[in-house]
Amino acid sequence: MSVAQWVALVVTVLALVFVLQNRDRVTIHLLQIEVGSPMWLVLLVMFVAGWLAGVLVRWRRGRRG
Repeated sequence: MSVAQWVALVVTVLALVFVLQNRDRVTIHLLQIEVGSPMWLVLLVMFVAGWLAGVLVRWRRGRRG
């Protein structure tokens, strides 16, 4: 196995451990909306939203020049 494969395996195992340890349900309040979901899912959604924001900012800067 290459170094990249070992790193991918370690990251996958850590992600699995994270999900298994964060299965508790949390309640999210946003304006008048209340949503209950597992904590790992909330964190994943926030990670994706931040990643998309970064991609959009980088894309917009690239278009300007």
